Amino acid sequence: MKVGLGLYRHMLTREYYDFARQAGCTHVVIHLVDYFRQGASNPANNQPTGAKYEPWGVAGDPHKLWAVDEIKNIRKGIEDAGLALAAVENLDPAHWHDILLDGPQRAQQIEKVKTIVRHIGEAGVPVLGYNFSLGGVCGRVTAAAGRGGAVTLGMDGPAEDVPIPNGMIWNMIYDPDATPGTLATISHEELWKRLQRFLEEIIPVAEESGVRLAAHPDDPPMPTMRQQPRLVYQPRMYQRLIDLIPSPSNLLELCVGTLAEMTEDNIYDAIDSYSRQNKIAYIHLRNVVGKVPHYRETFIDEGEVDMLRVLTILQRNHFDGVMIPDHTPQMTCAAPWHAGMAHTLGYMLAAKAMLESASGKNSGKSFVASGDK
Repeated sequence: MKVGLGLYRHMLTREYYDFARQAGCTHVVIHLVDYFRQGASNPANNQPTGAKYEPWGVAGDPHKLWAVDEIKNIRKGIEDAGLALAAVENLDPAHWHDILLDGPQRAQQIEKVKTIVRHIGEAGVPVLGYNFSLGGVCGRVTAAAGRGGAVTLGMDGPAEDVPIPNGMIWNMIYDPDATPGTLATISHEELWKRLQRFLEEIIPVAEESGVRLAAHPDDPPMPTMRQQPRLVYQPRMYQRLIDLIPSPSNLLELCVGTLAEMTEDNIYDAIDSYSRQNKIAYIHLRNVVGKVPHYRETFIDEGEVDMLRVLTILQRNHFDGVMIPDHTPQMTCAAPWHAGMAHTLGYMLAAKAMLESASGKNSGKSFVASGDK
């Protein structure tokens, strides 16, 4: 297992790369989407939090795709700092909104996504994370509800009262001048059909380009949000996704925190199953208390998920990918994001070292955490 850090578009600088290396990371996962562009609800020194119904911001330029040279230059800066670029996470809604909506520009946008996948492969990046969702990450609230009054994210009830307006998808505005109105509600099966068409067209290009697609589950994992269906809101639904198109390029961006928020199944059995199948591209590591629609994120050492048990399962199944903390509570200091990430990374490194030490002393047998027998 490798330890990494996720960095947003405005964090792709030597200062942040040095922070990642100093905190013990060997890899980074980067976001090329600018979630903070013209958005009032996302503080630039934090992860994108949004609000219950407010969008993160305005999507990028639909005519400007991520170029090979741009990605290569970012990769070089990362490698110059002693790190490796593990993945690009998420597509810009400007480039694929009509794929999600099955709209009039779908055919052109499929070609755009194929080009992006080819560019990522040519730039030497092995993974592209994505989240096939209409509502995206919405419905969350921010409160000083963490240990010691730390500011953290959570959910305080369903988010169904306000439907998605026209011109917005995946919690970002792609058309500020859209006709007034809201999206018509579709069925779960219709959304699954859209995902299957997307994978049927993109997976062959990913295979040719040496890129693995990694699907994030719905966060928050509700059956519907903003009057639209969700795809992966229970752990077992991940299996349907990877079975749609059996391929080494059809993988999972497994988010432990999101799985923990789900109301059914056993998170440890799910992690065991998907890691045994070698279907996890990389992992978001986060802890929570509660289930949807009422939960809050916590520090990694205090939530309801037994993180040592999770890591033991991954080690036993020879998971050799990258783990990153996706969110952390904000600590009370001059650099809340940095402090929260450093705390989480320290925990991850200590747990990893303990498991590796126990394994070495016991002829390859994994340390057995509580409950993992």
